[in-house]
Amino acid sequence: MENEEVQAAPVKKENNLRLRLLTGVVYCVVLLAFFLMKMFVWVPYVTDDGRTIPLGVGDLCFDVLLFLFAGVGTWEMLRAFGEKLHGSQKIIVMVFSVLVLVAYSVSDFYFADVLGISLPDPVAGGTGFLGARGRNYSLHITFVVFIAGIALLFALLVFAHGKVDLESTGYSLLSYIYPSFFLLVLEVCNHLEKYSELAVLFVFVICPFADSLAYVFGRLFGKKFPAKMAPSVSPKKTLVGGLGGLIGGAIGAVVIFFACYGFTLLDGSGLIAPLGWELPINALNIIFFLSLGILTSAFSQFGDLVESAVKRKLGIKDMGKILPGHGGILDRIDSSLFASLVVCLTMVARIMIVG
Repeated sequence: MENEEVQAAPVKKENNLRLRLLTGVVYCVVLLAFFLMKMFVWVPYVTDDGRTIPLGVGDLCFDVLLFLFAGVGTWEMLRAFGEKLHGSQKIIVMVFSVLVLVAYSVSDFYFADVLGISLPDPVAGGTGFLGARGRNYSLHITFVVFIAGIALLFALLVFAHGKVDLESTGYSLLSYIYPSFFLLVLEVCNHLEKYSELAVLFVFVICPFADSLAYVFGRLFGKKFPAKMAPSVSPKKTLVGGLGGLIGGAIGAVVIFFACYGFTLLDGSGLIAPLGWELPINALNIIFFLSLGILTSAFSQFGDLVESAVKRKLGIKDMGKILPGHGGILDRIDSSLFASLVVCLTMVARIMIVG
């Protein structure tokens, strides 16, 4: 009987590995499909002055994926808290977690793409912020919707005083912010006036490269260099694995650089909607990509640790079961959420400084 159990263990482990690999492939195919829609889906649009321009509705297509992430991820958070939250709190959090992303998506598309409101180009001799035509109120609208959700959660302390308390309100606010507010930053990356394709690639390519190299370095060198990264949060993660993750980020950045260089060639041939930017091969650009790749990897590994800390506090192994072998959506995108912060900040800085 013992021999049968010993033989069954490796078989079960192998089956789990195959299932994890298959799920990972499907997940990557879905990401690639939405990214290709972002790149190639556009419609001709006639402006007020009679010009015909390509209207990038592909950004809205990619937003749909982020809406799904927000809806499923928020549901996983609410499910993890379980009976600690009242039903009315769960409804408000679910609705406004997705509504915040929808508000930014629709409003920014209207102001930036339909109305053509954009920031001045510092390289082309723009006259500072006064050079912008009109104003883009998408962030104002999004902020109001976000605060409306918080206001409703606080209102329950009055209208459902006997059913909710400050503790459940705190859990509700946490579920409201994580993951949706981080996904909102990723949505800003998707709607950047320039380099949005580059920003999305950094978030979704660097993270798996970092995870893979961290795993390889941990398996190869973990016993020789057993120092832990955060033993109380994730005992299996080692510092040498973290180093491997940084190297993986640098390798991923090189892959992204040459992929985006190819995009600029496609842009010049008119095969895709105009990107509005060029990426020449020079030392400065390569250094920029390598630096951002390493920094993105560091933030992605920190995001993974945050997710591990949340699960330990809740006493659960996975946030969900929607992705066989991986767990839930939050288990899959946890590193991407924090990576989007540094990517968005860096890209915005590049647009403001370089154009």
